[in-house]
Amino acid sequence: MKGKLIVFEGLDGSGKTTQAFMLVEALNRRGYKAEYTCEPTYGRVGDLIRLHVSKLKSRKPIYEALLFAADRYEHIFREVKPKLRKGVIMISDRYVYSSLAYQGAGGLSLEWLKSINFFAPKPDLTIYLDVPAREALARKHKSASRRTVFEDLEFQSKVREIYLKLAEEEGFLKFDGTKPVETVHQEVLRAVLRFLRKT
Repeated sequence: MKGKLIVFEGLDGSGKTTQAFMLVEALNRRGYKAEYTCEPTYGRVGDLIRLHVSKLKSRKPIYEALLFAADRYEHIFREVKPKLRKGVIMISDRYVYSSLAYQGAGGLSLEWLKSINFFAPKPDLTIYLDVPAREALARKHKSASRRTVFEDLEFQSKVREIYLKLAEEEGFLKFDGTKPVETVHQEVLRAVLRFLRKT
């Protein structure tokens, strides 16, 4: 059986990572072979992103976009595609849509972002956890200053707008990330199992 690429997308604080891990565990318990992966990766370029981009005081969207694309290239060809050929269901915490949403919110052209990620295959299934920007920030930055929260709120609101547009255009499965964790998990699991049984 050919593997599947299932992607989780959403704002920081939307619960993606938690839900991705829960889905991997639930699928493995049911006899599927599923593995967790993430972007940025823990490879050479991913480490560079964590070391430098996260510490920049001002966002540099082009620099970020090119680094993320390079990291994604390694991710796909060194990890994702080989595992898919072995029949593994790869559950990715972020993928190319994160670049479109975040660097797009930073002012870059979505068409240009798509062009530098031309090598990225379309996921078999994309799960979007929708959480209002204010709530996502409250989960992530409880001790941030008022000014930082305001600036982040404006940016994250733009990110969410792009995500919602992509969700409609690309046919994401959209879930309400404000619901309790277990409720979201059960909804996601039911949808994924339906998808897997059909394919």
